[in-house]
Amino acid sequence: MNEIEYVADRLIKEASLLHVSDIHIVPRKDDAIVRFRLDGLLMEKEALTKEMCERLITHFKFLAGMDIGERRRPQSGAMEARHQEEIIHLRLSTLPTSYDESLVIRLLPQNFFIPRSQLSLFANATKTLLSLFRQPQGLIIFTGPTGSGKTSTLYTLLRICQYEWHRNVITLEDPVEKRIDNILQVQINEKAGITYTTGLKAVLRHDPDVIMIGEIRDAETAKIAVRSAMTGHLIATTMHTKNAVGAIYRLREFGIPLGDIEQTLLAVVAQRLVDLVCPFCGEHCSIFCRKYRSIRRAAVHELLYGNALSNAIQSVQTKEKTHHYYTLQHVIRKGVALGFLPAHLLYR
Repeated sequence: MNEIEYVADRLIKEASLLHVSDIHIVPRKDDAIVRFRLDGLLMEKEALTKEMCERLITHFKFLAGMDIGERRRPQSGAMEARHQEEIIHLRLSTLPTSYDESLVIRLLPQNFFIPRSQLSLFANATKTLLSLFRQPQGLIIFTGPTGSGKTSTLYTLLRICQYEWHRNVITLEDPVEKRIDNILQVQINEKAGITYTTGLKAVLRHDPDVIMIGEIRDAETAKIAVRSAMTGHLIATTMHTKNAVGAIYRLREFGIPLGDIEQTLLAVVAQRLVDLVCPFCGEHCSIFCRKYRSIRRAAVHELLYGNALSNAIQSVQTKEKTHHYYTLQHVIRKGVALGFLPAHLLYR
């Protein structure tokens, strides 16, 4: 093993050991820096020489099947690594900068799934999520920013649907982040003509009980998702909105009539990942301490369903706020009061 192979292998192993979500290799004027994203925070790992940085990025690009001769345009690729009998899927993205090429590697452990007991910080939210996924038909939308754990939560719920409730689960994803046995996962490939729209039409002929759509991105996908929910299928998907009510406004922007939304929408779940108070360090956990904590963050959920959802849909129509439900801020406030969450979350 030469020097570059050793450094690349060491970075992946150290990142896996710390449960890092992303590795950043960032070029600077005279050198380069490696950063790890740990629990949402970027921490500096080490500095590299310019030559080492270029060779390391070239090495990763070669392994991921990217064009090593092209450095003037962004590229993306994927590869797999193994650490302690665990398979880790790596998604790579390059970006030309004013100094040199930058590389970000997203780590996606394939064997890890969130235990049912850790789906949410509060058990009543977990019970609600499970009861929603037991429904025979309807539309469930998960919202939240990138990195809020929406897909991980969905994967756990889909596994429960398949393994415990014996339902036929099919997913449409771009890309497939985690491979699950006995669940049919379709990779979106627009060059081959497999878009969310065409893929969803094909999936509906494959006798599904539950369909997961990676993301509703356009009006056509939104219309087919709503139509599928009307015809006896449970549809779970994600959407980028600020809060749960925002998903209703987004569906309206896509041209979905309020009557169809009212008939099909079962729930909107807004999710965030928040740091738990460290039992040793308190609110500000040391980087060194994080390594030894098995649970460092938890998901909190804003659940909009039932009467509150009906009132929210009516509010969109009348433009008058008549809905009341527990928002994320209410849930976080409860977590702080019980001592689970750090107080600084109240001021975000």
